[in-house]
Amino acid sequence: MKSLGSYRNLYKLESKVAVVAGGAGGIGRAVCEGLAAFGANVAVAGVHLDRVSAVADEINAAGGCAWAIKLDARDVSQMQQAMADVAARAGGLDILVNCVGTHHEAPAEDFDEEDWDRVVDLNLKAAFFLSQATARVQIPRQGGKHIHITSVRSLLGIRRGYIAYCSSKGGMNLMVKQLATEWARYGITVNGIAPTFTRTELVKDYLEDPEFYNPLVARIPLGRICEPEDLAALAIYLAAPASDFITGQIIFADGGVTATQ
Repeated sequence: MKSLGSYRNLYKLESKVAVVAGGAGGIGRAVCEGLAAFGANVAVAGVHLDRVSAVADEINAAGGCAWAIKLDARDVSQMQQAMADVAARAGGLDILVNCVGTHHEAPAEDFDEEDWDRVVDLNLKAAFFLSQATARVQIPRQGGKHIHITSVRSLLGIRRGYIAYCSSKGGMNLMVKQLATEWARYGITVNGIAPTFTRTELVKDYLEDPEFYNPLVARIPLGRICEPEDLAALAIYLAAPASDFITGQIIFADGGVTATQ
């Protein structure tokens, strides 16, 4: 019989170094807090240094270990340098969680090239080059965890102007599978978390509108929307030793939405 402690160790993240890109957003903040709660040393990354610094300060005040780094997901060379800097400062880089993303809504027949490029570049191109920069640090060390936040709209269309968002998130799903396949020989796992509508400050106005909120919840079998803590819990699992045999998977945190469609 294995010791009970050996099972508890499956969720230990002490001494692990994590970068959370988009760490000042509603989802990213919860992920940073969750990883720190289980012992990880968290680099809170984002383009606005004041915002990520505030998150890092709150985690440290609560007894965790975090620091802020500037990360511009639109600049490949800057991302490469940032990941190398984290590894040099912390002695390694074990975990990447990518919470970066954007959206523009317009009918497909009217969608502008500029808006398409901005959404696809930030949601898909940045995701790949962020993983690439991380893997370049991890491959010599033979191990690492990559977690990308995707969406139920990576699998399901919607009767609104989400063409760039859906396309980019669908591409992200296959990117996850391809990177998982290529990098498995290096001990690197790559997975995605696909939430339904998630409660963050950015969508507060939508959620306070009964005409939007009530039909939304009615389509979700569990009868509620996703909370940031739901996603943090999955990120903890995918970052921990408990998930060492899980790679190339898209886990839908959707309250049962994709089970009905």
